[in-house]
Amino acid sequence: MRFRNLKKQSKNHPKSSEQNKTKSNVLLPKYTDRIKAFITDMFMIYIPILYIIAYVALSGKDEFQASSLAQFSGVAIYAVIYALFLSKTGQTPGKKAYLMKVVDAKNGEKLSFLHAIWRFAAFLISATTLLGLLLPLYRKDKKSLHDIMSASKVVVC
Repeated sequence: MRFRNLKKQSKNHPKSSEQNKTKSNVLLPKYTDRIKAFITDMFMIYIPILYIIAYVALSGKDEFQASSLAQFSGVAIYAVIYALFLSKTGQTPGKKAYLMKVVDAKNGEKLSFLHAIWRFAAFLISATTLLGLLLPLYRKDKKSLHDIMSASKVVVC
């Protein structure tokens, strides 16, 4: 008899209406949506930067591949644009397309420009250790290594 009562209670009171909610009732995005947003940002921001550097500033892909300064400047320009998007709106075009926002983990506000630059640098560090990008698959709060290092979080808006 007692088991039936417990079973009824568990049906009436589900664990949570959303699987991806944290203790503070903030909805967290799915990992696949974060990947899609990243790919969207690459195609909308980074690829045009590389194209302009390779074919407008330089004479082609061979010269671009030979120049480490050109490659570094592409990453630096992308970092500045990325940080500007996060500091002004909290979203990059990819994150906006998938209804996500990057906020400070402590107070839930937008990141400052320097904080966003640090988040990008932490992403580069995290990406070199593939484990850093796979970390959200194993954590309840779905934070990547660069989220932890930069004290930020990605939420659904």
